Amino acid sequence: MTYTVNCSILLTELPLLERPAAVKAAGFDAVEFWWPFASSVPADPEVTAFENAIIDAGVQLTGLNFNAGDMPGGDRGLVSWPARSSEFKDNIDVVAGIGGRLGCTAFNALYGNRIEGEDPDRQDALAVENLAAAAEGVAGVGGTVLLEPVSGAPGYPLLLAGDALAVIRRVEAEAGVVNVKLLADFYHLSVNGDDVPAVIEKHARDFGHIQIADAPGRGAPGTGTLPLREWVARSRELGYGGYVSLEYKEPRETAFAWLTGR
Repeated sequence: MTYTVNCSILLTELPLLERPAAVKAAGFDAVEFWWPFASSVPADPEVTAFENAIIDAGVQLTGLNFNAGDMPGGDRGLVSWPARSSEFKDNIDVVAGIGGRLGCTAFNALYGNRIEGEDPDRQDALAVENLAAAAEGVAGVGGTVLLEPVSGAPGYPLLLAGDALAVIRRVEAEAGVVNVKLLADFYHLSVNGDDVPAVIEKHARDFGHIQIADAPGRGAPGTGTLPLREWVARSRELGYGGYVSLEYKEPRETAFAWLTGR
């Protein structure tokens, strides 16, 4: 099984730039991150330090989020946020640059919450424009933009796989880009009440990425009730060939205990 470790949610006891080396020491060769900077266009030394931490650890960067705003404060993306649209577009070149230098080709663009006082239709139209711009921006490094349903954010409008797929189809129809794909986070889909086995049967071949955590609790596999191994195996059988991201909450000392014997 080809796993990648999300260093923004795991190993948080360590400083961010020490986590790639800890992932390598734990026996993995791949990492992914949410946006690791405070701004959409960080200073060059910040970017260089981030890239060097990954290179020096000897791991592959397999996924990187576009700037999603203040995640601890409740933000869930800039894609459909009118007041921050230019900031999102400025972020595209930075993301593509990191991807090109590190060989990363998967880039998660969180859709964004509904904004009070904004017309939802206007937000959705803006999202199509920004997703198309992002897709075109990362195409030069062979990149794919990922779009995911999210749980636990009351203002986030993409809850089910069908919600995200409808946006993806709209982007393709209106902008002609084909490198926007579904990020199938089995935890979020399950918590939101989606029929995960049906989603797998219909769309596994076209998944852009898979992330896993157990439910309830968003802990490591085996801490909840989700048949994650079965879902991943079936996705593989149906044609999914990418990484499976470990994106769950677990203390460092037991973070990978469930994988003993992998």
